[in-house]
Amino acid sequence: MSTHPHNSPSAAATSEEDAPAPATPTSAGRGPNSSRRTVLRAGAALTGLGLAGVTPSAQAAQAGRPAPAAADSGYLVGRGISDTTGEIAEVGMMGYGRVDQQAQGLHTRLRARAFVFADRETDERVLLVVVDTAMIFESVHQAVLKRLGEKYGDLYTHRNVMIAATHTHCGPGGSSHHLLYDLTTLGFHEKTFQAMTDGVVEAATRAHEDLAPSELTLTHAELSGTSANRSREAFERNPSELRSHFPEAIDPQSTLLRIERDGRAAGAVNWFAVHGTSMSGENKLISADNKGYAAYHWEREVHGEDYLADAAPDFVSAFAQTNAGDMSPNLDLKPPTTPADFDSTRKCGLRQYESAAAQLDRRGTKMSGGVDSRLVYIDLSDVTVEAKYTGDGKQHKTSKPAIGASMAAGSLEDGPAFPGFDEGENPLWDKISDSVIYEASPELREAQAPKGIFAPVGAMNAIYPWVQEQVPVQLLRIGQLYLIGVPGEVTVCAGLRLRRTVAETVGADVRDVLVAGYANSYFHYLTTPDEYDSQQYEGGSTLFGRWQLPAIQQTADRLARAMRDGESLPIGPVAPDISGKTISLQPPIVLDAPPISHEFGDVLTAPRANYRTGERVTVVFAGAHPGNVLHRGGTYLRVEQRKDGEWRTVADDGDWSTTFRWERYGVAASKVTVTWDIPEGTASGEYRIAYEGDAKPVAGAPKAISGTSSGFTVSS
Repeated sequence: MSTHPHNSPSAAATSEEDAPAPATPTSAGRGPNSSRRTVLRAGAALTGLGLAGVTPSAQAAQAGRPAPAAADSGYLVGRGISDTTGEIAEVGMMGYGRVDQQAQGLHTRLRARAFVFADRETDERVLLVVVDTAMIFESVHQAVLKRLGEKYGDLYTHRNVMIAATHTHCGPGGSSHHLLYDLTTLGFHEKTFQAMTDGVVEAATRAHEDLAPSELTLTHAELSGTSANRSREAFERNPSELRSHFPEAIDPQSTLLRIERDGRAAGAVNWFAVHGTSMSGENKLISADNKGYAAYHWEREVHGEDYLADAAPDFVSAFAQTNAGDMSPNLDLKPPTTPADFDSTRKCGLRQYESAAAQLDRRGTKMSGGVDSRLVYIDLSDVTVEAKYTGDGKQHKTSKPAIGASMAAGSLEDGPAFPGFDEGENPLWDKISDSVIYEASPELREAQAPKGIFAPVGAMNAIYPWVQEQVPVQLLRIGQLYLIGVPGEVTVCAGLRLRRTVAETVGADVRDVLVAGYANSYFHYLTTPDEYDSQQYEGGSTLFGRWQLPAIQQTADRLARAMRDGESLPIGPVAPDISGKTISLQPPIVLDAPPISHEFGDVLTAPRANYRTGERVTVVFAGAHPGNVLHRGGTYLRVEQRKDGEWRTVADDGDWSTTFRWERYGVAASKVTVTWDIPEGTASGEYRIAYEGDAKPVAGAPKAISGTSSGFTVSS
């Protein structure tokens, strides 16, 4: 358990509306619903985190002032959580683009957190789903919308559903139908794809069924010491009217939308710009990274939520991305290493949590007004951009997508990709582009120069679908909050351009207009034209050329004007369904067998007899391949405490304190190593470790197997 203050000095209010509410002694504690929560509650009590669920209206009620009734609110809000964890072994991980980063187990489960916001008068609604994954590919977007349509008709559609990724770089890959993203995963992985889509739909269904009168409050704070600009050379090329908005070259704005029922916090969505690269490219365990930890900490370690319970959670928190394209969590601008990255991930997540939780104590802006949405698809390979958006007073066009040599280099600050490439200049590829590619195509030169083109994926799309060209751009309104859904990684200055454009059109405060990055599909990066000219990693990854941001800016303005004027828009050229063109080269799991002279579930390495809090328990089992059955919504392991003559689960494979590692042992045998770092505050007593798996025979379906260690004592 952590020991840190509830209010962080780095999470400062940015306006008078965010001033702290009058201090009133409060307690958010509630009795544990099961023995599973006992350890968590004890830790929270020790750290003083019980305050994190009390809202200003609850404080008012406790001080003798009437608290506003939820029934007076103009909103219905629903919340839902579901597991989206896919394969955890022998699958390429998505984010760093490394062939050698093959998953070998699980540290924290990946989850989808869904929120339905509905206007009680009009029943207009939006569905926001925040998913612990690297990107939301069009494949997932299409599948989820199809299933929601089958379930709810036209209630949830392209227009009013936003699915956004937290951008962890340590989740399983293979969920895209486009080839570029499946190169390091041996193609498409149906099991991982199904786990993600099942989880998103399940979270959305739970949110729909959870709709209830709620109050919404919007607050802003500033969070420093949590992100750094990893592309400072490109940032400094921007005009002063952009740079001056970010004195530290970062976007420090931490925005919180809190959900209250009966004067208590029932949920919260936080937006803050920082990459999901706290976990390194050397790590081989599936992880939700810093934003996943922030949400897990608030829900589980503070509120004691039980993800394996059937009951609806009392509190749901999501930590969503904004314009994080050039925002690194690695403050020293060096790629993280394992195992130091575990602590870095936790610290970055805690900083985001502390900023968000502190905002519960700020009055903020009580949300009012309607709920609205617009979405259009544009063919980003062929957009004519009007002069008012280009910055040079001239009309320009985007082009077919092209990968720059600097993209192949990777981000040197977060995780290099392929050797032989550099951010910035790449003389060989620059020369080839200038003397061959651009000479052959003046149109490509006008859109893509000075990019040194490494792969003309637009031309390659004519043979096989490598990257997406028809992309969605979205605008959601929830009261005073506007979310610009962009299917990619937006730098802070590019984000500010978009935010200012929409804010001016709809008449909103720019603080209340956010870029919702990594939303609905994926087109890589979005930089300003000035940043693009530098051809750092982000510019090389801006696939559709120098005028890509003005094209998106023009589209966002169109959406904002339609929303302001109450006009509908045609959806445009929707991306085609290419699910029938996927390639999968991953060898199947043929057979599981126990090690010689052992049975499945046997303990190969037993725990010691005695431990103290803060120590690590390690148990090795004769196991099976975890890809046989994914245990989505379940667990591969349990930490159990003996209490009142019964063994009760106190931790599982979704907890920060546990790890599950798989390794092949011979040809068909597997060794499973389970660790438990005993949290501070754990009650003294007898404990044991249990393993749950599934073994595949030569013929037929996998069969459940299990094993249990001997008991051991823990003393605090």
